[in-house]
Amino acid sequence: MNRRTEVLALIPARGGSKGLPGKNIKPLAGFPLIAYSVAAGLKSKLVTRTIVSTDSEEIAAVARQCGAEVPFLRPADLAQDRTTDWPVFEHALRALKDAEGYEPDILVQLRPTSPFRPLGCVDEAVVKLLEDPAADCVRTVTPSGENPYKMWRLVGDHMEPLLSCDLAEPYNQPRQSLPATFWQTGHLDVFRRQTVLDKRSLSGDRILPLVIDRCYAIDIDNQQQWDMAEWILAKHPPEMVRPQQSPASS
Repeated sequence: MNRRTEVLALIPARGGSKGLPGKNIKPLAGFPLIAYSVAAGLKSKLVTRTIVSTDSEEIAAVARQCGAEVPFLRPADLAQDRTTDWPVFEHALRALKDAEGYEPDILVQLRPTSPFRPLGCVDEAVVKLLEDPAADCVRTVTPSGENPYKMWRLVGDHMEPLLSCDLAEPYNQPRQSLPATFWQTGHLDVFRRQTVLDKRSLSGDRILPLVIDRCYAIDIDNQQQWDMAEWILAKHPPEMVRPQQSPASS
């Protein structure tokens, strides 16, 4: 009998948000924001564990109420404004191996600030990675709202185009003539344990896309974005993974 593929969903949720204090447990349409990401892990058919990595006892308590595991607290030095994702995942892998001997095959990153996830997207991404042994990562993307071939950077007192391509002066071309581009969303990253440990990366070298509709591309970092998310959920909610239990934290 083949060993079950261990798929760990990890939700990074630090306590020191400055743009929107307490956002990870702030109620969004009746549920703590983090509950949407916990639900995405728990409702997946392929995820075998759903864990929250946090430095906050308060977030940990809410996460457990929502059904997630919180087997460790993240050190404060890994919960700073400029902390990147890689050390958070490396710490989680090390902590789980040291405490339990647990080593997942696949990791799924579910950021709390991107709560609008299409139904089934987690399992779709996991399957996509497993079907391509050469792939390091699957990442959600959506068609760009603004084409970067029409973007500029400032160099001294003048501008230079951000990108170039085979077309002459792409910034003067109609958008239909330009290469299609995609913006990475924060909904979902799926990658192998060895990508984290051996390549010291969450994306590696070969990254596969999971293209999602732009209606899901809501990232919450400030009050204006929060208000937009509340309005969408009240007026025009997309088909998405929603919590079904755990009342919102007060």
